[in-house]
Amino acid sequence: MSAGREVDVLVVGAGPAGLAAGARLAAAGVRRVEILDRERQAGGVPRHCAHGGYGTLLHPLTGPAYARLLVTAAERAGAVVRTGVTALDWDGPLALRTVGPQGPETVRARALVLATGARERPRAARLVPGTRPAGVYTTGELQQAVHLYGQHIGTRAVVVGAEDVSYAAADTVRSAGARVVAMLTDLPRPQTTPARALDTRLRHGIPLLADTTVTELLGHGRLSGVRVRHQDGRTAVLPCDTVVFTGDFVPDHELARRGGLALDTGTRGPAVDGALHTSRPGVFAVGSVLHAVASAATATREGVHAAGAVLETLAAGAVRQVGVPLLVDPPLRWIAPNRVTPADRLPYILRTSVPLSRPVLRITQDGRLLHRARLSPGTALPNRTLTLTAHWTGRMDPKGGPVRISV
Repeated sequence: MSAGREVDVLVVGAGPAGLAAGARLAAAGVRRVEILDRERQAGGVPRHCAHGGYGTLLHPLTGPAYARLLVTAAERAGAVVRTGVTALDWDGPLALRTVGPQGPETVRARALVLATGARERPRAARLVPGTRPAGVYTTGELQQAVHLYGQHIGTRAVVVGAEDVSYAAADTVRSAGARVVAMLTDLPRPQTTPARALDTRLRHGIPLLADTTVTELLGHGRLSGVRVRHQDGRTAVLPCDTVVFTGDFVPDHELARRGGLALDTGTRGPAVDGALHTSRPGVFAVGSVLHAVASAATATREGVHAAGAVLETLAAGAVRQVGVPLLVDPPLRWIAPNRVTPADRLPYILRTSVPLSRPVLRITQDGRLLHRARLSPGTALPNRTLTLTAHWTGRMDPKGGPVRISV
C-alpha cells in the first residue's frame, strides 16, 4: 500500500510551463505547491538546447541558462521541485499515484496542472523500413547525447526535416564536430524563415532536398546510409553514419488519456478553454501537451495564465466555464485553446497543413461573422505557429453553436 500526501497544487512536469505555473502560484501565497518531473534534472527541453534564442531581446539566454532561471524562480517562490518522480496513474479526481526515489506514494491535491510536454515521433513511428543500426536519433536524443553526456555521434549526418527544430539539430551536429551532408523534407520548401534557410545553405554548405522522403535505412551495426526518393520517382542513397529525425511532435498525453480527460482531435492534447481548464474540474493543462510544439516563451506564458485560473479556483471554488467548441476548417490543422468563452483573453495558436499566401482568417458562429484577421505574408507555413488574438471573444454567444475559423 502506497503512502499518501496532500498538497494544495500538484504540477506534473518541470519544463517552462510547469515551472512558470508553480512559481506564480507559490509567489501568490499558495503554501503547498509541488512540481514533479520524471527526469533527474528540472528544466524541460531547454536544458539540453545549447543554442540561444531564450529569454528576452534585452537579456538573451541559452536553453540551459533559461532552464536554470526558471527552476531558481520556482524554488525561491516557495514551490517544491521533485525530480526522478513519475506520475503513473490516477487515484481519484485530483490524486495521482507516483513512484520515485522514496518509493510509491499517492499525492492528493486541491488542483492539478498537467505540463507533461511533447515528444518527437521516432523512426519506428514514422514507419521508415530498413535495418536497426546505431546512429539513429530524434532531435531530443541528439541534443541530450551531445550537450548532456558529451557522446560521439559520428562524422556524417542527414537531418530529416526543414523546420526550426531541424536547423537546431543541424547546429548540434556541427557542434559535435560532425558534418551535415544534407537536410531533406517531403514538403516543397523549408518551414523556417528564408534568412535562416539561406544562411544554412550558403554559410554552412548544407544542401536542402525538398519533396524528398526517406524510404530505407541501410547498414548493420552502424548506419551506412539512407535511401531517399524524390517526388519525380528518382531514388538515391546518401552515405552517412548518423540520421536525425526532427519535428513531427505529438503530445505526451498518456496521463490525460488515462484520466479520461477529453482530447482535442486536432492537437491530440487535452481539450481546454481559454483559462486552460480541462474537462475534469480542478485539472488544468499547459504547454506542449496542448499543442506540440510551441516556443518556450509560449509555454511560460500559458503556465502563468493557468496559475491565475488555479488561484481563482482555490480562492472561491470558481465554477468552470466549459465554453463552446472552437473548430478550424482545412487547410488549418488545429487551434489551442480549443473551447471558447466570452471572457477568454489568452492568445490562440494554430497551425496550417499547407503554405498560405496572405491568408485572411474568418471567425464565425452560427453563420454570423465575429472577426476577420489578416496574417503577415510568409508566416503561414506548415510546422510554424500562427497567433490569433482573443479580443473578439466577447462577440460570441455562449449558448450558441461551435465557433469556426476558416481561411
